[in-house]
Amino acid sequence: MAFEVVLICCGFFGFVLALLAAFYIFSIYNGLISLRNNIEKAWANIDVLLKQRTDLIPNLVETVKGYMKYEKGTLTEITRLRTQMMGASTPGEKALASEGISAALKTIFAVAENYPKLEASQSFLKLQEQLSAIENQIADRREFYNDSVMLFNTRIHSVPDTIFASMMGFKDKEYFKVAEEDKKLIQVKMDDEAPEAAEPEAKTAEPEAKAPSPEAKPAQPKTKAGDAKK
Repeated sequence: MAFEVVLICCGFFGFVLALLAAFYIFSIYNGLISLRNNIEKAWANIDVLLKQRTDLIPNLVETVKGYMKYEKGTLTEITRLRTQMMGASTPGEKALASEGISAALKTIFAVAENYPKLEASQSFLKLQEQLSAIENQIADRREFYNDSVMLFNTRIHSVPDTIFASMMGFKDKEYFKVAEEDKKLIQVKMDDEAPEAAEPEAKTAEPEAKAPSPEAKPAQPKTKAGDAKK
């Protein structure tokens, strides 16, 4: 009888431990799934903003190219970066193209100060406002996304989560940022020519002094009457 009681107690405690272990495993799994979903949601928000900015770039280039005759290098560079962004597939590749586009936009907006007519253009001002707002939103979403990635990557490498994470196939997520060795690739080229608005005004031509005629005789000094008699 006592032996049966011991077996029943052991079975009960074993069942409770199994339930606790299962609950712990499910809690780890659900926590990792929740973190992964946060990353995917944050990335989806960034991707939407990147697409919106990419769609506005052709309108910006078309608006400013008539004014910025000396900034063709910058406009060519931002067009190239747009193509690079459209072909990027990973967060790292998109981060590299995104940083280049942000630098090119800053250059265009800074150089626009040299073109009063461009700064007065309503189309340019509207595009500048939209792109600046998108830039700020991308910066905010980037911070949230990278924080989520850091938390997820830390969890899957922490004991005992790393055991279950490897069994469930969880892998590190990529940050949306540019590696230090790739930052040197982000260069926005500008033409060396000075902008049209900065050209100095033409000076009024001064009348040239006429050269004396070779036939003209030098003026004789006037002599006084007293001197002539002497």
